[in-house]
Amino acid sequence: MTAAIPSTTLVDSGASTAKARTGRLGRMDQRAGMARARLARPWTSLLAIVLAVLWTIPTFGLLLTSFRPRQEIRTSGWWTFLQNPATTLDNYTEVLFGSGTQFSTFFVNSVVITIPAVVIPISLALLAAYAFAWIDFKGRNILFVAVFALQVVPIQVTLIPLLTQYVQWGLAGSFWTIWLSHSIFALPLAIFLLHNFMKDIPPSLVEAARVDGAGHVTIFFRVLLPLLTPAIASFAIFQFLWVWNDLLVALTFAGGSPDVAPLTVRVAELAGTRGAQWHVLSAGAFIAMIVPLIVFLLLQRFFVRGLLAGSVKG
Repeated sequence: MTAAIPSTTLVDSGASTAKARTGRLGRMDQRAGMARARLARPWTSLLAIVLAVLWTIPTFGLLLTSFRPRQEIRTSGWWTFLQNPATTLDNYTEVLFGSGTQFSTFFVNSVVITIPAVVIPISLALLAAYAFAWIDFKGRNILFVAVFALQVVPIQVTLIPLLTQYVQWGLAGSFWTIWLSHSIFALPLAIFLLHNFMKDIPPSLVEAARVDGAGHVTIFFRVLLPLLTPAIASFAIFQFLWVWNDLLVALTFAGGSPDVAPLTVRVAELAGTRGAQWHVLSAGAFIAMIVPLIVFLLLQRFFVRGLLAGSVKG
């Protein structure tokens, strides 16, 4: 029977965790300051401005095109907008309400697909990364290398075997096939990244918790998990963008059924079989990119911390 951990021990452990978290955040802020100092050089700033402009021009052109009339899109480019500034909302109206299945249905499908496909691999990867980082078991290093090596396996190689297996299980055409597939593809990278972040945590903090009588569950949830917020947020952004913008996996395992097809499938169908409706693609693409843009802007602070956390040792 396991002895209960005294409340004073938990308080001390919580204080140590808070102190370690403060120190870790301080080091990350210091590294961020060093990065800002390097990026503040004139040539670096000029290069960043040029790249930002080049990166923004296509998005700006997409926005202008989405508001241009159909005939104007077919006869001239978006850069001629100032010569003939004609605008219309017909493209958005046709995208949102111009078909038997409304755009909102595919939008909800994308949300239903993306959230579990982000939560499932992160949850499993956190447990696996903790085991590889802090639990000593036979064959740990070999197994970790094998997991890391799975990143080189192309997704296209696994499509037919997975689809065959899903059909045998009776899961084809459901959300489960997409959730499982995205989780499988994301786990190697997630385990590798979270493992590296966990190994960057001072071992003395974990050892102190063990001396106080804390088990693996207490160490994971009360000591390590609060320190891994930047790492979790960084991978969550990558995974969210990947799943939200994915077409290959969703189209292969879910098909084009409106019940489970994501937004990307509907956007791909907007042009029609002969490309006669491609003028609505700009409006559909702009609607599809709003959610990833909002998610990135909201989590940008954690994203930058996660990228800088392991960039400099010490």
